[in-house]
Amino acid sequence: MTRTPTDDSTLFTDPYRGLRVVVTGGGSGISRAAAARFLELGAQVAVIDLDPSGAPEGSVRVRADIADRAQVGQAVAECAQQLGGIDVVVNNAGISAVGDVTANDDEEWARALSINVTANARASAAALPHLRASEHAAIVNMSSIAATAGLQERALYSATKGAVQAMTTDHLADGIRVNCVNPGTVATEFVDRMLQNFPDPVAERKALDARQPTGRMVTPQEVAGTVVFLASPLNTSTTGTSLAVDGGMHGLRARPRPASTSNQESRT
Repeated sequence: MTRTPTDDSTLFTDPYRGLRVVVTGGGSGISRAAAARFLELGAQVAVIDLDPSGAPEGSVRVRADIADRAQVGQAVAECAQQLGGIDVVVNNAGISAVGDVTANDDEEWARALSINVTANARASAAALPHLRASEHAAIVNMSSIAATAGLQERALYSATKGAVQAMTTDHLADGIRVNCVNPGTVATEFVDRMLQNFPDPVAERKALDARQPTGRMVTPQEVAGTVVFLASPLNTSTTGTSLAVDGGMHGLRARPRPASTSNQESRT
């Protein structure tokens, strides 16, 4: 079972030192930023990716297709062997999908659900024996603002991320905390690829910036900070929750900013 912070005073001074972390999709974007932040804090990190070459220096790089259960099982076993066990699993690998309910056929629905949802279960299930043996076991799943905001032209993607949020509930009896992060639109290669499906990618990128109350997309490092926070051995009572990192999208209704006036001018 998970230790409480009072059981070991060193948790307060160096909580991530030696923590064994597996990150799926860690070759790029949010996952790479999360893997890098864990490494900076002294954790041991293994990355599972279809192309792990972009994973941060110092991480264990394992190649696997997360849509294939056998490959995921083998990859997680290799991560556990290299790290000497597993304390944290960060499920972040995923793909985009654009359009309303008419835009994607059954094959694409099955593919997106397999990679964005079922892959979380594959990785978590493969890691479960190691997590049960850990004193600081945690799973962090990556959902999205799309799970709750009802974004236009994101029917399939929203469905997958809603499922991720809904499945962030189990294994407390095993001493394993499970939480998820709900980012807004994040400025990553993932978004760059998605934008190419639009007639005017430049205009769509500006719209993505503008729809967040902060006036800009979220950075991968901001999301990574939240992932690391939820995985901390100090957060023994944080479980079964979804934490938004979305520039206020889920709760704020900001007034449009004047196009040509500065903040100082707007106050005078």
